[in-house]
Amino acid sequence: MSMKKISKKEKVRQIIRLLDKLYPKTPIPLKHKDPFTLLVAVLLSGQSTDQSVNKVTPALFRLAGTPENMAKLSVSKIREIIKPVGLSPAKSKNIKALSQILVKKHGGRVPSTFVELEALPGVGHKTASVVMSQAFGEFAFPVDTHIHRLAHRWGLSNGKNVTQTEKDLKRLFPEKLWNKLHLQMIFFGREYCPARGHDAKKCPICSIF
Repeated sequence: MSMKKISKKEKVRQIIRLLDKLYPKTPIPLKHKDPFTLLVAVLLSGQSTDQSVNKVTPALFRLAGTPENMAKLSVSKIREIIKPVGLSPAKSKNIKALSQILVKKHGGRVPSTFVELEALPGVGHKTASVVMSQAFGEFAFPVDTHIHRLAHRWGLSNGKNVTQTEKDLKRLFPEKLWNKLHLQMIFFGREYCPARGHDAKKCPICSIF
């Protein structure tokens, strides 16, 4: 089936059906226990893998699982614990700074709006989207480089950046599916549609378009 013979609407229908079949359940891959620990874990996952983040967060959260306790840690101590995930100098500074802000401005709670989240150090739109969808159940479609790649491969978006791709995907897929679909696409990309060594003929989605 060629891309020219199938509409985007039909592609979307087939993608939803296949992803629901492959991944009926979508557990959050980052270990956390509340909005704060999720926020920190998502921040740490930037340009890193979930597996490497999950290796360092237990020790970090045992020491400081609340904004109050994290704000008391030195940047060097945070960096020492999170060093394996990479970009530790910037991430450690941001984690301490955002923890201080949560204590001073938000009563030790993670805010539940995009504007307030994106105002925190080190928190971009993608990180805020993950927290809004997974911690607060708000409809959001976090688009990282992996989802950006899949959307382009599947002919769903020709966006030059994740911002445009997010707009395209939100327009194509029903809002009620966004939170689940974001995780399904991540799982699918890792298992069947990787950046390198991808065989389109063996990919359950690429092979049908």
